[in-house]
Amino acid sequence: MDKRALPLDFGPMFLTGRFHIQDFGHPQARTFIAAGASNSNMRRLQQKIALSALTLVSAGTLTVSPAHATATGHAGCPTPTKAEVERSNASASDQPPRGVTAIKGVRVNHIPKGFSQGQTVINRHNGISEYGYQWVDNRDDVDRKHRALWVRVVCWPNVQKLSQLRNAPFDLGRFSGDVRTAKIGGRETLTQQGDGALGHGQYVGWVERKGTVVTVMASQPLVPELSKIIKGIQLP
Repeated sequence: MDKRALPLDFGPMFLTGRFHIQDFGHPQARTFIAAGASNSNMRRLQQKIALSALTLVSAGTLTVSPAHATATGHAGCPTPTKAEVERSNASASDQPPRGVTAIKGVRVNHIPKGFSQGQTVINRHNGISEYGYQWVDNRDDVDRKHRALWVRVVCWPNVQKLSQLRNAPFDLGRFSGDVRTAKIGGRETLTQQGDGALGHGQYVGWVERKGTVVTVMASQPLVPELSKIIKGIQLP
């Protein structure tokens, strides 16, 4: 079975008693369905599946040596260590979540308050490497008060211009549909509203330098802090 990494928050995919998880970025989207659970059991099941689904990947994607992990990136683009790859493979979550240096080689200097757990997100496919971290709280993902922040660095050797992010080959979080350019946090970005797979909120991406892309997904309660979040992200 071909499996891809998915983030902790799946937005309105999780419905009371019945839920779907869909990876919209993959050409053959998969759907997982569970039915008939009680509200309390469903909430626990949502959290367990969201955590485990984050790092569902094919054996050839993340089982790599440290040298191979580094080789998928390029000079100046952060890549995960062997330990990070192993944590992602094991679906390990952090309680409490990590802080400013959650992504090795990157500083996320403004992290909003209110998160209870976090997880490393790593994926490699189509010649690109995705390395990020997601912070979440314990609320149901359909709750409009749900707090979730996903910061990702993509090592994509061919990228140079912002326009290339439109329909970029990301497994999750493609810029398509109603996308606009905007200056946020001092950076020229592409942005769009969150969709069913990403959850409610705002999704933003930019080309940090040739070969390096940064994306940020902030749930609706965090949107007022989005400018500070983006301004505070520093790469070497």
